[in-house]
Amino acid sequence: MSVEIRPAAPTTAVAPPPTATAGVLSRLARDPRAVACAVFLLVLVAAAALAPWLAPHDPNAQNYEVILQPAGTPGYLLGSDDLGRDILSRLLHGARASLLASVLAVGVALGIGIPLGLAAGYLGGAVDMALMRVIDTLLSFPAIILAIGITAALQPSLVNSMIAVGIVFAPSVARLMRAQVLAVKEEPYVDAARTFGSRGGYLVRRHLLPNAIQPVLVQASLLLSHALIAEASLSFLGLGVQPPGSSWGSMLARAYTFIYHAPLQMLAPGIAIVATALAFTVLGDVAQRAIDPKFRRTA
Repeated sequence: MSVEIRPAAPTTAVAPPPTATAGVLSRLARDPRAVACAVFLLVLVAAAALAPWLAPHDPNAQNYEVILQPAGTPGYLLGSDDLGRDILSRLLHGARASLLASVLAVGVALGIGIPLGLAAGYLGGAVDMALMRVIDTLLSFPAIILAIGITAALQPSLVNSMIAVGIVFAPSVARLMRAQVLAVKEEPYVDAARTFGSRGGYLVRRHLLPNAIQPVLVQASLLLSHALIAEASLSFLGLGVQPPGSSWGSMLARAYTFIYHAPLQMLAPGIAIVATALAFTVLGDVAQRAIDPKFRRTA
């Protein structure tokens, strides 16, 4: 009795599944709201970076012959302020201060909140309890009051005000990071890694941090809008950018002084703040929906 031996079927290479980040980016690219907000923010960042070349005038140059001119005045597209300074030039240079301040504040919040949340979630026990009580204490204070107090203690300046805002935002980042770490710790692949001897720093770097960080980064995009508004609020109160520097908040405060004489001067910085904060918020909301399994199932 002969046995027929057939050659094995050729194997087909299977492409590895896309990473979670790649999946989120692909879903963002398919959402027109996310694309529109991303394009707007990219244009804004480019305009801020090129402000020295795009601005038609020196943002601090005073011309008393064109005080409080309306928009459309020859040579002053958006008008001039009470010192004869070009509003468009100050708006472009102010974008640099406002955007950098927002990034700095969120960077401080992530730099403080992520390690605290990671330590609380991973170590647990007394460490978790102590850290959470400190975080709950900070969260019990009104955010803007706490930011004003920290800024006053550090002396008013843009950097100090954003450090204060970052400290105010850090507790919410820490709580989110802790919750994500606690959830990831219960996953089967983490138990398998422990079984094979993974401990301490390797377990945190290889498994806990990469799988817990994504919602925190999405939260960071939402915090950018809050940081922008916080910077504008502190600058409006005189605790942010100091004269003669410009930011959107300080421009709004200056224009508010002459609200009855030239009310339209508040439009440019006001619209810039609202549009940029809205773009950050919409982009963060779409990213949050992209990583949430509930929305992925219904998409």
